[in-house]
Amino acid sequence: MIAVFVIGYLLIALEHPLQINKATFTLVMCGALWTIYTLLSGDTETHEHLIYYLGDTCEIVVFLICAMTIVELIDRYGGFDFITRNLNVKNKVKLMWVLVIVTFFMSALLDNMTTSIIIVMMLRRLLNEQKERWLFAGVIVLAANSGGAWSPIGDITTIMLWMADKVTTAHLIGKLLLPSIVSVVIPTFIATRFIKNGEVMTPKTSDRVNRLAQEHPHLSKWILAFGILCLLFVPLFKALTGLPPFMGMIISLGMIWLATEIVIRKLRIDKILGGRVSQAVRNIDMPTIIFFLGILMSVSALQQAGILSNLATVMNDKFHEPFLITSLIGALSSIVDNVPLVSACIKMFSDASIINAMSPEYAANFQTDGLFWHLLTFTSGVGGSMLIIGSAAGVVAMGIEKISFGWYFKHITLLALIGYLAGIAVIAIENMLHLL
Repeated sequence: MIAVFVIGYLLIALEHPLQINKATFTLVMCGALWTIYTLLSGDTETHEHLIYYLGDTCEIVVFLICAMTIVELIDRYGGFDFITRNLNVKNKVKLMWVLVIVTFFMSALLDNMTTSIIIVMMLRRLLNEQKERWLFAGVIVLAANSGGAWSPIGDITTIMLWMADKVTTAHLIGKLLLPSIVSVVIPTFIATRFIKNGEVMTPKTSDRVNRLAQEHPHLSKWILAFGILCLLFVPLFKALTGLPPFMGMIISLGMIWLATEIVIRKLRIDKILGGRVSQAVRNIDMPTIIFFLGILMSVSALQQAGILSNLATVMNDKFHEPFLITSLIGALSSIVDNVPLVSACIKMFSDASIINAMSPEYAANFQTDGLFWHLLTFTSGVGGSMLIIGSAAGVVAMGIEKISFGWYFKHITLLALIGYLAGIAVIAIENMLHLL
């Protein structure tokens, strides 16, 4: 199974040279991994396990479909054009810093995936040159993942750790805000060295968007405001009800769908302009969504086979040091999904027999708001930035901008690694000062 995963991963990385969409490889890899597991494990309940993991995966897939549809609808009504016209940032370096700051804090309030969709879509209105947009999009991925790491609702893994009572809101923000800032400021500063001098040129929008926005200009602001409110509703809904975020996103899509249908009927907007949700949903990036389905189900096969749990156990037995263990987990999260890795750590370090076998000093790292959990929150979130398919933010940016695996690895991975190590160093310094 490990061999199949490695081969599949290499084929994903070679998507552009092979000129075959990466989603095809993930689907074949997913099927092969689950088939091998079924035939060789002797597990008589594989069907039940498949349904369980498919449910977890579909939470993310449904969330992504709904979020991308809402963002596409905002774009169709010219909402992002309205923002770019009023941004008043002409210098490209200043533009990068503005977008990074907005992304960093927005991802803490929404989540890194939704934020990436919104900001990368805005980039398409601000920059004409593709490789330049890729550089901006790569830095946006770093900012989104770093921004999601210090908020209990900013990333799926932080939500998991928060719900499992491994971290509390106040301590999480207090301990990780500064390391998260450092992890994005340093890479951004370096990235600005590679930006060509010049002013921001807003490219022409499509005729469809122009016509809809020109014939009904007041709707741009209205749909933008309502769409953002619908997205902000999601974390609020999660906090109030305890239901998973995808349910809040489903409700949000329903609300904006109903609102636009009422507006279209009242203003008698021509259906040719494409202002309906039923028309917007046809234009979302389905290959990226299918890729997400395949990669998450592939990783779930490794988890079901016990490979990821065994890996976490081996790291604990061999290294027995919070900084080293979590740093390695963060690096792994750029290759496999961070959700099962964090899940394995929660299960393993919640086991009373394992904790009781530790010395009291070492066991303190695994108490609520212990050093290990803060480190794991940071590394599992920020570590995914090192490869473009290591995080939800990276995958959606890859899908929207068609960024190649190789280009990201060549131009962004080192920046992400520098920020990652710098953030860990800040946590180490904070911990030393706390112990003094």
